[in-house]
Amino acid sequence: MKNKEAIKEAVINRLKTIYDPEIPVNIWDMGLVYDVRVDDGDNVDITMTVTAPNCPVAETLPAEVKSEIESNVPEVNKAEVHITFDPPWDMSMLTEEAKDLLGFDFL
Repeated sequence: MKNKEAIKEAVINRLKTIYDPEIPVNIWDMGLVYDVRVDDGDNVDITMTVTAPNCPVAETLPAEVKSEIESNVPEVNKAEVHITFDPPWDMSMLTEEAKDLLGFDFL
């Protein structure tokens, strides 16, 4: 069995390569990913959101995340992506790096 924390870190690093098509910030730093869990079978469960329910990528982004993780993190057996709107995303969820990049130092 592989180290769950190492797999989780590899998944997070891969999530940092997936960008929102409308904002030049990756989905991790945007705060769109709420949870990453690795089970004993090296399967990954990702709970995430999108910026709004009517977001243009609401239907395609989960599939892209699943594909990216399964294709590019060899330690992962299978990935599942769940979309939630609870809590709804807002700009306070941006990381400090994202706020700096976008010029939102006032948040």
